[in-house]
Amino acid sequence: MEIIFSLDEIGQAAQQVLARNPNKVILFNGSMGAGKTTLIKSLARQLGVTGATSSPTFSLVNEYEAADGHKVFHFDVYRLKSESEAYDMGMDDYLYSGEWCFIEWAEKIPTLVPQQHSVITISVLGDGTRRLVLA
Repeated sequence: MEIIFSLDEIGQAAQQVLARNPNKVILFNGSMGAGKTTLIKSLARQLGVTGATSSPTFSLVNEYEAADGHKVFHFDVYRLKSESEAYDMGMDDYLYSGEWCFIEWAEKIPTLVPQQHSVITISVLGDGTRRLVLA
């Protein structure tokens, strides 16, 4: 699935992603500034998260509660020096919890990623719009 959208249309893009019933573990690929965190915030809102959301760059994981009581976990593992750091924080428990797990920079934890996952790749087009591919 491919979606072209402006940042003003990110809410609609998030709705379209969720309508495709992706796996609950989603890896987000894209360069810095492509809109990965912004899309994750919008996905969280679509899932019923009403509180403030932010990038977990320094905490590695942010946990949110959706309106239905389910959890949404947002990981930014960019700062990990090794995959063992992810094991040490219990990341595998999160990934196999059955809850939504959104992961930025997942290439740093290749053996931790569950077999059942989806991938979103975001790129910035010349006119500033974004191209999202869900696989």
